[in-house]
Amino acid sequence: MDQKELAKRVKLIIMDVDGTLSDGRFYSLPDGTILKSFDVKDGTGIIFAGLAGIKTAVITGKTSEAVKKRVEELHIDDYYDGVVDKTKPFYELLTKYELKKEEVAYIGDDIGDAEVMGMVGFSAAVGDAHPLIKRISHYIAKRYGGRGAVRELIDFILDVQEKWPEIFLKLKASDDEKELMKKINS
Repeated sequence: MDQKELAKRVKLIIMDVDGTLSDGRFYSLPDGTILKSFDVKDGTGIIFAGLAGIKTAVITGKTSEAVKKRVEELHIDDYYDGVVDKTKPFYELLTKYELKKEEVAYIGDDIGDAEVMGMVGFSAAVGDAHPLIKRISHYIAKRYGGRGAVRELIDFILDVQEKWPEIFLKLKASDDEKELMKKINS
């Protein structure tokens, strides 16, 4: 089955953080605060996925207040941090949303993502992913992690599912257009 047919089934998108939603670099301030960088385009894509009725989740091995805040800002449906075995939250999500593995997409960048990527119906790699991750992916983004790769994947899914008219109607019908635009541009 080709990647477009696989993407048509997607009802949930799971994302890694370091190297996927962020570029993998972090800055440590003298007081111990850790800073990470996120791409606005990725955030906009996540908002659009939600408007299209596609659930979103983050599963990450680290714990970070910056990531937690970003997840809240974007209204990502599910957030798992400090996870060693990413298969456990994957199975929880399948049960919670009554989904089949084929209805889930996962985007990652490194070896820690490989097991779940091999289980989902539509696996994706950021452009600068580890070569193994690229080999097991149905879709390889041209953009790098933390530089719009997540948006690229979401746009691809929304295109093949023909969700753009639905999204534009929801944007136009929004009671609080200012608030929605603020979310999209954050």
